[in-house]
Amino acid sequence: MKKIIFLGDSITDAEHCFSENPLGNGYVDMVDKKLNHSTGGGKKYDIVNCGHDGFTIQGVKRMLEHDCILRQPDIVSLLIGCNDVGVMMNTGKSLEEQEFEAGYESVLRELTERTRARIICMAPFIFPYPRKYANWIPGIRQAEAIEKRIAERYHVEFLELQDLMISAAGRAGYENITTDGIHLTEGGNEIIAGELMRFLADN
Repeated sequence: MKKIIFLGDSITDAEHCFSENPLGNGYVDMVDKKLNHSTGGGKKYDIVNCGHDGFTIQGVKRMLEHDCILRQPDIVSLLIGCNDVGVMMNTGKSLEEQEFEAGYESVLRELTERTRARIICMAPFIFPYPRKYANWIPGIRQAEAIEKRIAERYHVEFLELQDLMISAAGRAGYENITTDGIHLTEGGNEIIAGELMRFLADN
C-alpha cells in the first residue's frame, strides 16, 4: 500500500486534529475518497494529513523529520506559502528576511535526499475577497515564483493554483470557492482535490 503524506498549513490541515475524521474536512479527505473509496475495492493508499494550522515554510521544515521523513512516504504533497506572505504583509518582514527561499529549498533537498518519494509542490493562492487581500497577490506571486524555481531545480512536479482558483471563483462566485479569501469551501477544496487526482489517479 502506497503512503501519501500531505504537508501544509491550515488549508491542508482542515481541522483534522479536531475532527472525528483524521484527514479533516478539506481536500485531503476528498483525495482519500476518490482514491480509496470510489471504486468499491479495497483501500489502496495510506493517506496521512500532516497539515498544521498557521504553518510557514519554517514550520514545515521544523517538523519534517517527524511528520514525513521518518514515515518514508511514497508520495508527498506540499502546499505552503500563504502564511509566509501574511507575515510579510502584516509585519513588513520580507520573504528574504524570513529565509523563505532557503527554507523551501531545504525541505525539498531533505525530501529528495532522504526519501524516495514522488513530490508534488503546489503554489500558494489567495482571493481578493475581501478586497484587502488584493494587496497580497504580488507577494503570492513572489512566493509562487520562488517555489517554482526550486521545484524545477529538484525536478519535482509543480502545480500553480493562483490563476486556476481565481478563474474558478470568477465562474462560480467567490463565496462558492472561499470562506474568507484564504480558506476553501467544499467547492474550493474539490478543485484542489481534482488537480491532485490528475497526478495521483494512475500511480
